[in-house]
Amino acid sequence: MFKKIVIGLVVIVAVILALAATKPSTFHVERSTSIAAPPEKVMEYITDFHKWGAWSPWEKLDPALNRTFSGPPSGKGAIYEWSGNSSVGSGRMEITSAEPGRTVIDLLFKAPMESRNVATFALSQSDAKGDANTNVVWSMDGPMPFMSKVMSVFVSMDSLIGKDFETGLANLKAAAEKS
Repeated sequence: MFKKIVIGLVVIVAVILALAATKPSTFHVERSTSIAAPPEKVMEYITDFHKWGAWSPWEKLDPALNRTFSGPPSGKGAIYEWSGNSSVGSGRMEITSAEPGRTVIDLLFKAPMESRNVATFALSQSDAKGDANTNVVWSMDGPMPFMSKVMSVFVSMDSLIGKDFETGLANLKAAAEKS
């Protein structure tokens, strides 16, 4: 009986590892929304890390979150570092490109797991219904090392952070439309 259990466990582990090996080596998560505000107003909330507290879905997960800002106050070269509880971990973001309609952020997670990803915010103006609206696409791309591939057999990156992106975009919409 014990031998059958061990063989069964070995087969299960082998199947999981085989499935993980078929997963892509990168991931992409993307969400979008339309905001009733001009692109310049929306960009202020994205390119100024000091304003992320008004909309970031992770800012309120740790009331004692330690934040450090360096570099210019906003735009290219602005840096935001954080360290907090297990819900937010620790890491560093740096805006590597801030052009009209597109901001690219180098995102380094230090804890709970170290990884480096790229977050992009693409904005385009839409004149639907005669009102000036800004379409915002928030995406994140990064590598999928083998352990991440194993985890993705059970849960995708999209399901892990997609809802956070949706919450963040809803908060960004509320903040930009209110001001």
